[in-house]
Amino acid sequence: MRTLFITAFLLIVGLANAQTPNKMKLNAGIITEKLEETKEFYTDVLGFGVSFENEFYLLMHTPDKSAEISFLQPNHPSQKPIFQSPFNGKGGYLTIEVENVDELYDQIKNKGVSIAIEIRDEPWGDRHFAIVDPNGIGIDIVTFTDPEK
Repeated sequence: MRTLFITAFLLIVGLANAQTPNKMKLNAGIITEKLEETKEFYTDVLGFGVSFENEFYLLMHTPDKSAEISFLQPNHPSQKPIFQSPFNGKGGYLTIEVENVDELYDQIKNKGVSIAIEIRDEPWGDRHFAIVDPNGIGIDIVTFTDPEK
């Protein structure tokens, strides 16, 4: 009876956590030679943590562990051709929504990080600023507010 109960419990937990067409988790990835610089930037500047890393792959999570981003070394023999070419530094961006953009802006500015777009309010309801990671990816850091009327 105990074995049956444990088996049923494991099946229920497994089904509840299974990815289905209606339940998805996105993990964006960047192919880059700059794994160490990237790790340092995301941990020191933004407070990200390392979920997993090896010699060619780095998986990082936001401070509250609600989202992840990965970085992959280019031309690694374990990867297929579509995962070989490095990001060229143009055409990509990330948006990070935070509760208090002013507080994070002050923290990042005090660390001496270059600010690409100074903090400002937009008529559509964003209060934001932007920085650039070591790979050339613009990071828009935003708190959503009510739009101007």
